[in-house]
Amino acid sequence: MSDALNNLCGAGKPMQAEPPDADELAGLVRSGLARLHDARNASLALESRFDLAYNAAHALCLAALRRLGYRSNHRYIVFQVLPHTLGLGPEVWRVLDKCHNTRNLGEYEGMLDIDERLVNDLIRAAEAVSVALAAK
Repeated sequence: MSDALNNLCGAGKPMQAEPPDADELAGLVRSGLARLHDARNASLALESRFDLAYNAAHALCLAALRRLGYRSNHRYIVFQVLPHTLGLGPEVWRVLDKCHNTRNLGEYEGMLDIDERLVNDLIRAAEAVSVALAAK
């Protein structure tokens, strides 16, 4: 177990230790890969592609965290701990963090401000997560 991840566990902290579950991991990866595949479909609405890519990235990042025996109490944590779960740097997790904030504005305030570039950056970030997860 990682000291950095352990430091985020406990009362009032954003994560908890929880043994991994092989079926859960397989389901998260399967769901993430299916959504990532669909997000590449340029015939879909840009908003749909964004949702698919964001949820793909979240599922794959959550799989990486669960594989190590942790569960997040907050969605955004799975992106912020990528350096510890998959060794990915800010070029990936910053895109995912930005997209998380964009998603929240769309979900909670009706202000989904996306463009083709952001969706493509999100898809590339999710692909990087997929590749890193498969290599572990």
